Amino acid sequence: MKEKYDVGIIGATGMVGQRFITLLSDHPWYNIKVLAASPRSAGKAYRDAVGRKWCMDTEIPADVAGMTVMNAQDDAEKIAGMVDFVFCAVDMKKDEIKALEERYAKAECPVVSNNSAHRHTPDVPMIIPEINPQHLEIIPAQRKRLGTKRGFIAVKSNCSLQSYLPAMAVINMKYPIDRAIVTTYQAISGAGKTFETWPEMVDNLIPYIGGEEDKSEVEPNKILGIIEGNEIVPSTELAIECQTYRVPVSNGHTAAIFFSFKDGVQKPSVEEIEQMWRDYKGEPQKLNLPHAPKQFIYVHTESDEPDQPQINTARTIDGGMAISCGRLRKSTQFDYKMVSMSHNTLRGAAGGAVLLAELLTVKGYMD
Repeated sequence: MKEKYDVGIIGATGMVGQRFITLLSDHPWYNIKVLAASPRSAGKAYRDAVGRKWCMDTEIPADVAGMTVMNAQDDAEKIAGMVDFVFCAVDMKKDEIKALEERYAKAECPVVSNNSAHRHTPDVPMIIPEINPQHLEIIPAQRKRLGTKRGFIAVKSNCSLQSYLPAMAVINMKYPIDRAIVTTYQAISGAGKTFETWPEMVDNLIPYIGGEEDKSEVEPNKILGIIEGNEIVPSTELAIECQTYRVPVSNGHTAAIFFSFKDGVQKPSVEEIEQMWRDYKGEPQKLNLPHAPKQFIYVHTESDEPDQPQINTARTIDGGMAISCGRLRKSTQFDYKMVSMSHNTLRGAAGGAVLLAELLTVKGYMD
């Protein structure tokens, strides 16, 4: 590892781009070298480009406020030559994002993406660092396809998956789950909004989020899949059906989950599952990565805390990078039911991507 890596943020003016800035401005390993966005922002000082759209709780860090924003598309090769790798959180059409991320990768610049465009590209790893770090091993095959030595693309999953899949995946490692029904209650920041910019969400609930249900049903299978040859083959073992709701919450996605084990599997007790969650440590915890939560999954027992986890208290645990689970109990129609939640722009979006970058860095992929 180098002492410091220069990084770029592509899509720096949006909500996820802003969150990247707050997470990276004092990062022990990374130095923000480049901020890039659309042509309408290019050439402006960052503070002027983002203007009143800045929606983080803290002020714009002084070391980036005056940085000149570059053109994410026109300056792609120039940016690639200035940094060790980039984070990508652009707001463009999916085919345009795919092309842009490959353009950076082919310019020998690794891309850690928050976007969905490449999540189903067979040789692009979609990583929850604690759950499927082994999928990084597909990167040499991707580099061969792209014709690169350093460049590659790695993505994080949909933000709502972080609220429930980690808890299920830890159980699934020992006791295979067959099917699940999931309902997610998703914060408005997942749409890049605040109550100021989306007043219609106050005292409201929208029972539809375009594309989210499909992502929630399909993406887990890739995360739980295996590498075969030059691609990641999705698992066919777990069937998830999902409904998604947009709710009047600023930050934090909550999920209600019903699940059953495969036939013939000896069902663990509530206490055993809760202990599995408490004991589980993934690669980020073992490696003590800067943004790894010390406790990956926080447990609230039904007997002691039947009203937990709650958004206001659980979303900030361990810097917003932990998963919180509660209300695990037997179900009348499934084996068990439970509630879990996570911070959607931290664990779910920018924070999850930074943790992925840290894992990639430790594993040598950024050198």
